Amino acid sequence: MQEKDIYSELSSIRNLMERSSKFISLSGLSGIMAGIYALIGAFVSYKIVYTKHTGLEYRDYYISDPKILWQLFLIALVVLILSLITGIWLTIKQARKKGENFWNPVSKRLLSSLAIPLITGGLFILILLYRGNYSIIASACLLFYGLALIAGSHYTFTDVKWLGICEIALGLLSTLFPGYGIIFWTIGFGILHIVYGSVMHFKYNK
Repeated sequence: MQEKDIYSELSSIRNLMERSSKFISLSGLSGIMAGIYALIGAFVSYKIVYTKHTGLEYRDYYISDPKILWQLFLIALVVLILSLITGIWLTIKQARKKGENFWNPVSKRLLSSLAIPLITGGLFILILLYRGNYSIIASACLLFYGLALIAGSHYTFTDVKWLGICEIALGLLSTLFPGYGIIFWTIGFGILHIVYGSVMHFKYNK
């Protein structure tokens, strides 16, 4: 067997092993769309929380206003639902394009790895809401989301891990500036997602 044939066969074996242990049908476009949804949601939230007279100044009385909190919660929920629907649809489309099954043992392990930190974070945030600790909710969202990405990165592209590290770094930084949660949300869920999605799209989905 020629050296070229050996290299080709080894490459094929490596690809098969990667496909069996990694979910490689993630869509970069879904990350871009999630970022766009987050930017729109952040813009609407900004208009609710801040006024033209205060700019980015800390607004303590808004943070404890139930009406404002419910509006922000609904905006976040709409952004989450749109991101999930778009992400699932584009990922299924990407999987079919590659001739792969979207719902397989690897994708199940990926989802279970993501679910544990996300569910834990969701319950923690509900406790914060119940206890009235509103100032660190944005930080908690970024931190637990970053932890979920790192946990899930074991079953997909390593690029996801770096996104998770950036989200955690932003979450920690956000705890130092609790009055600027919307700004950190905009960076973490908006800008970083668009950058990450663009890299994923041109690196893997072309």
